[in-house]
Amino acid sequence: MDIVAFLETLSISLCGLAAILWMSIGTLARTRAGEVNGQRLIMVVCITASIVLFAMHYMGGALWGSRNAARPMAVFSLVLAAASVLNLKGKEIQGEPNPHSIRRSRAQEFNEEE
Repeated sequence: MDIVAFLETLSISLCGLAAILWMSIGTLARTRAGEVNGQRLIMVVCITASIVLFAMHYMGGALWGSRNAARPMAVFSLVLAAASVLNLKGKEIQGEPNPHSIRRSRAQEFNEEE
């Protein structure tokens, strides 16, 4: 098996793995450590896939029969790597109450009046 064919197979496998991990991040994020480890794993897989895709493109490989598909996929993989480290749970930066807390406080006030 020549190196270009190996890189084609490796790049498709890494992109598939990144897609599966991306879809399962909700399950991985049940704990804070799981979320961080999942995000780092996705980032490493995406960056590795980008390197492989760029190498495959410059070695003359084709992705799904197209020589021009590897570079845009590599750039997209880098964007995915950057997006994968965004925090899922996040922090509330608005400081404004949400509709649920307003409803709860009104219900508590109503119950206290009775």
